[in-house]
Amino acid sequence: MKTTRLLFWTPRILCLLFAGFVSIFALDVFQENHGFWNTALALLIHLIPTGILLIILAVSWRWEWIGALIFPALGVFYIISCWGRFPWQTYLIMAGPLVLVGILFLLGWLQRRKSSLATDVG
Repeated sequence: MKTTRLLFWTPRILCLLFAGFVSIFALDVFQENHGFWNTALALLIHLIPTGILLIILAVSWRWEWIGALIFPALGVFYIISCWGRFPWQTYLIMAGPLVLVGILFLLGWLQRRKSSLATDVG
């Protein structure tokens, strides 16, 4: 029972923490003096990746298999789209948590399926 709860909450909490981490990068819009409306628009644009993560998390909260597919795919997409621009540590920091969250969603989904199949048979 404790493992099931851990596999349920860990990917969700890690995804929220990662979304918060990604949101920090949006704060660089305040270094430029473009006025209120341009700064607000730039902030909104910079927060689009966070919004996407939170939307995927909301869907994955109910259907874990979606998170098991999409989060690692986002990590691979990041690596492919940014390849060669950054040192390898950047790819690990940005794609690693996405892949980890996806794996944890997969393990949680498999655990839930296994327990529901055991309940159906028994």
